[in-house]
Amino acid sequence: MSRIIYIDGEYVNEDKAKVSVFDHGLLYGDGIFEGIRAYNGRVFKGKEHIDRLFCAAKALMLEIPLTKEEVAEVLVETCKRNNLTDGYIRLVVTRGKGDLGLSPTKCKTATIFCIAANITLYPDEMYENGMPIITASQRRNKATIIDPQIKSLNYLNNILAKIQANQAGVLEALMLNHDGIVAECTGDNIFIIKDGVIYTPPLHVGILDGITRNTVMELARGLGYEVYEKEFTQYNLYNADECFLTGTAAEVIAVTSVDQRVIGSGKCGSITKKLLAAFKEHTKLDGLEIK
Repeated sequence: MSRIIYIDGEYVNEDKAKVSVFDHGLLYGDGIFEGIRAYNGRVFKGKEHIDRLFCAAKALMLEIPLTKEEVAEVLVETCKRNNLTDGYIRLVVTRGKGDLGLSPTKCKTATIFCIAANITLYPDEMYENGMPIITASQRRNKATIIDPQIKSLNYLNNILAKIQANQAGVLEALMLNHDGIVAECTGDNIFIIKDGVIYTPPLHVGILDGITRNTVMELARGLGYEVYEKEFTQYNLYNADECFLTGTAAEVIAVTSVDQRVIGSGKCGSITKKLLAAFKEHTKLDGLEIK
């Protein structure tokens, strides 16, 4: 069955959902996006995703042609039209149609589209057994180049690291910043646990301000754990008791080896399991209702 896509004020079959070859999102990666999950008939953390989208648009001086309330309606309506109560939503705003020059001033109106579908990032067994990752030689962008807090359509930095993961036969790669500090993975934020204390890199090292990341930190503190945003290196990661990744598509998943160094027991740790369970419960309660 053909999906129904929202694009520029219309809901159309996916074969009718098209952007111009002159769209600067396609030509130059000039645009932003949000990956969002729906659980149990709710758009999870919908408000937070919309707020982050508008913050990124402000940074790029990109005018979104809808209000926040209208964007929320688009998210809900796109899910409804696709009979989606559990799944993945991709919301994209591009600079819009222009000419072959770089200047964004030639793009009169932004393009906005929304897709509601499904996504499987990692096999189910990895949520039980954990996953191996490697460290990519590709360094994370500096904030003075393209700030990783902007979820832009230019993901080549991440893709080059993902290629290294693929070549190494694993599904994810760790990225360091230019000072050798652990930043994040190609599509997920990273956490380590040592002696019962949870650590995650701070924003200034060059990471996305992940919504799942923030949710897990809040849940962990609610469970009584100490959580710190603190710089650390590969040495600290190799010697951690547990390690896990967070992301909208990934949710919460354990890392059991990094660069062939076994993390902790080599299995999904007890604290990681508790956080995954707490996150699953939280998804039942939070979000924009799909009516």
